Amino acid sequence: MHTGMLWFDNSQAALNTKIQKAVDYYHKKYGRIPDLCLVHPSMLEKNQKQLEVNKLTVRPYRPVLPGHIWIGIEDKN
Repeated sequence: MHTGMLWFDNSQAALNTKIQKAVDYYHKKYGRIPDLCLVHPSMLEKNQKQLEVNKLTVRPYRPVLPGHIWIGIEDKN
């Protein structure tokens, strides 16, 4: 994913809830449903490589700061 939306949520809500809010906003703003979400590894369970949330793939990506969610459409190249 080269282009996406950066979402910040420092609330105490569960990660699934944070991601769903970001998905809803992305869909409303851009008219598309995202399929990829990148988060800081510390936001996932220990040693978790990937997570699925309502057909959305969530992957750890160290350059994303804690509390931030980078969400968008995965490049098919």
